[in-house]
Amino acid sequence: MMPKLLFLFLDGVGIGPDDPETNPLAQADMPFLEGLLGGTKLVSGLNGIETQAASLFQLDALLGIDDIPQSATGQAALLTGKRVPELTGYHYGPKPNPEVAEIIKQGTIFSDLVSRRQKAALLNAYPGRVFEGIQSGKRLYSAVPLAVTEAGLDLMDADDFYNARAISVDFTGEAWREHLGYSDAPLRSEAEAGSFLVELASGYDFSFFEFWITDMIGHRQDMPGAIQILGLLDQILQGMLSSPGAEELLILITSDHGNMEDLSTRRHTKNPVPAIVIGPPESRAQFGAQLKSLADVAPAIASYLS
Repeated sequence: MMPKLLFLFLDGVGIGPDDPETNPLAQADMPFLEGLLGGTKLVSGLNGIETQAASLFQLDALLGIDDIPQSATGQAALLTGKRVPELTGYHYGPKPNPEVAEIIKQGTIFSDLVSRRQKAALLNAYPGRVFEGIQSGKRLYSAVPLAVTEAGLDLMDADDFYNARAISVDFTGEAWREHLGYSDAPLRSEAEAGSFLVELASGYDFSFFEFWITDMIGHRQDMPGAIQILGLLDQILQGMLSSPGAEELLILITSDHGNMEDLSTRRHTKNPVPAIVIGPPESRAQFGAQLKSLADVAPAIASYLS
């Protein structure tokens, strides 16, 4: 069986202190994730975890520049395998400036896989207003959709969403009904959405899902919202791994920089980010052998899928 990988990207989630006053990851009830990690919460002090189901690594998000990491350069490093902040001399975000965009256009894991005739996709569905904004010039692509389109791949739209080829950013579809005006948008429970995400991923060699709500909550310093969204993610993860198709996938969960793990500030943090790898022990060992920083992720993906 050819290897397949699902990249679940959680924007703005670092590994912070075990302080329930400021760190929702120290407070939230996440029984499924904690079970995967051997009964521990995702907080500082973990020097790597290896269980029967999952491996945990800590990734450096500074990449040679001792300043607050930002989304564009962090995501570009994840996508390209290059130490982008070190190349540019700065962290930048939220969306790529011309210098960062040019680095993305030179090649990413998406374009690499396309050149190797492997199937890759961004599983997020985008509403019509996003495409209208891009076409009008009022909106810029963030790093991930820029990498996808530069690789010659299409972004999924409302038609893909309604026809079960893509999934909404909130997983369940409620946001499309409540905030985007799609009153008949399909709805799924958390467990159904997790299983559906795996079903979609099973159709590709490499699939990517971008969840930016965590970063938004961090900037708002919204502890109740963070607790709620972490509970949602735990149920999504349980739904994913309850799906028979999960056995075919190596699942990577990681981030671009810290933020939501320290709600004492609205800013990003210098904390390392977690890389949780779920799958057979031998596959995890191969994939995680060289994982030290954000720039190691794309080479690990390329090697695993080769």
